[in-house]
Amino acid sequence: MSREQRLLILGTGAIAARHAEHFAVLPGIRLVAAADNVHDRAASFAATHRIEHAFGSLDEALEWGAFDAAVNSTPDGVHKATSLKLIAAGKSVFCEKPLAVNHADAMEMTLAAEAAGVINMVNLTYRNAHAIQMARRMVEAGEIGPIRHVEASYLQSWLTARTWGDWRTDERWLWRLSSAHGSRGVLGDIGIHILDFVTFGTGLDIASLQARMKTFEKADGGALGPYRLDVNDSVAMTVEMSNGALGVVHMTRYATGNLNDLNLAVYGEKGALRIWANHAASRLEICAGADIETARWKPVDCPQTPRNEERFALALLSDINGQPDFRHAANIQKLLDLCFVSDEEGRRLSAA
Repeated sequence: MSREQRLLILGTGAIAARHAEHFAVLPGIRLVAAADNVHDRAASFAATHRIEHAFGSLDEALEWGAFDAAVNSTPDGVHKATSLKLIAAGKSVFCEKPLAVNHADAMEMTLAAEAAGVINMVNLTYRNAHAIQMARRMVEAGEIGPIRHVEASYLQSWLTARTWGDWRTDERWLWRLSSAHGSRGVLGDIGIHILDFVTFGTGLDIASLQARMKTFEKADGGALGPYRLDVNDSVAMTVEMSNGALGVVHMTRYATGNLNDLNLAVYGEKGALRIWANHAASRLEICAGADIETARWKPVDCPQTPRNEERFALALLSDINGQPDFRHAANIQKLLDLCFVSDEEGRRLSAA
């Protein structure tokens, strides 16, 4: 086992605070520094979380150098540049999703991390759901037999409800509707989560896909102030899995009555599983055995599973890379990129 691992928090926005709270209580991990492009923000964050050092840039932190790994909580568009600097310095990286804004960048990061031999993982947060972890174990154990069909959705309603804030006035949500402000729509925001849910939950890759996207008129002239509302609001996909099973995957911000709901149904020859999760809870049901004849679903007890932060800590301490790693996130990014091409060209595309 490795010695105590010293951790830098890079980028001190909202998600960074949650990471700091989780990593601070893990054995063998010590938070030693925070870095942000605004030094006062880094200093305030460090004081709040009792972190000794604060830096106004990644370069300053790397010049200091007294850390082993970094949590990369920077904005999506700078994941690549910052992660590559960390990797070049021999630092392991726990990167927020998405790994990069396109597949080419994600693969460049993957190859760099693998060549450097550093621990590399991505925070695909719904891996924390106990139900999806249990479902994967049941699939691998053959409890539902060969998979023949998949049905998945990620449903949000913040374009019709104000539970999390009003997108018309709150820039935290408004930017997500504008490509000029870095958004790639609902697909770019949550598509990575539902595609990870599908591939991890089934243990299968997506071999081919066809996608259709829709952007709805939300304001006069299609804009609110400097924000042109031009990105996809809803996406529907058909997929073929690597074993030949077919499936449907869809996501939207117009799912009134659903705050933040991921759903996955996996239908096999011997049974079926239904998984539901949100940001705080999850559940799993099975229809198998005699219940197939009456279509009866029973709840499955799901033991607690480690969070991604715990998996990263274990990887650092054991020097054995954990999942989900950069390569997996890059493969999901390839699927997301293909969705845009499929929609534009109106055809099915191979993911090979």
